Amino acid sequence: MLKLLGARQLGSKDVSDILRVFAADPVASCMVAARVEDCGLDPRMLHGELWSRGGPQESLAFSGANLIPLRGSLDDLRAFADRACRGPRMCSSIVGRAELALPLWELLELDWGPAREVRRDQPLLVLTDSPACALDADVRRVRTSELETYLPAAISMFIEEVGIDPRAHDGGHAYRRRVAGLIAAGRAWARFEDGRVVFKAEVGSQSSKVGQIQGVWVDPQYRGRGYGAAGTAAVADAVLDSGRVASLYVNNYNQSARAAYVRVGFEQVATFATVLLD
Repeated sequence: MLKLLGARQLGSKDVSDILRVFAADPVASCMVAARVEDCGLDPRMLHGELWSRGGPQESLAFSGANLIPLRGSLDDLRAFADRACRGPRMCSSIVGRAELALPLWELLELDWGPAREVRRDQPLLVLTDSPACALDADVRRVRTSELETYLPAAISMFIEEVGIDPRAHDGGHAYRRRVAGLIAAGRAWARFEDGRVVFKAEVGSQSSKVGQIQGVWVDPQYRGRGYGAAGTAAVADAVLDSGRVASLYVNNYNQSARAAYVRVGFEQVATFATVLLD
């Protein structure tokens, strides 16, 4: 019986094939494509590795803070799981197309133990044309001087969405750097009223083709007023103006958010799944 071909780390000679995979599935691959376009394949710059078993156009996965399967058969996923289990676990989540992420988790669960939460149904949405609803004219890019005002809203969103406090391990220094970096890059958006953030969102990953919106949040005291749809429309319109398509993924059970995104004009193109690990 032939031994299962193992997953190997990809290098510079694989770049053209990797880019072809991204081009064939730009929305689902946005998170990884954005990293590779910015950093290349040097693991120190990429803060992770790209793996394949037999070649990127047959199988591909990113291993870093997230483990993201992009393409492959069940045998390929077994090879990825085998490689991931060779050393200490590096990722805090598994995320990607549900048909890849969930089988990969099933292969890893015995070694890694139970997940904190498995989100099996997350519609992956895309907007390629102008928003269908009115834009919130008061939503704008956050200024670097507004970090201290913006950060509490970002922390509240993270706790509400992920279920943990981003300040828990290091006092919030890493999360603060992440948020400050998004603001400095012009990728954090908010509506301010009376010195507080009442709507926020970020373009968390931005490849040459896609801007992936994340962290959409409305202050609980302002919910039900249409701020979510109008604010998201404003951010999506800015992404479209940059020559990219706008994308995001949302938990299927979040009916209010899903309804807001329908009003904006987003359409589902795939289903993601996310496995949150302790």
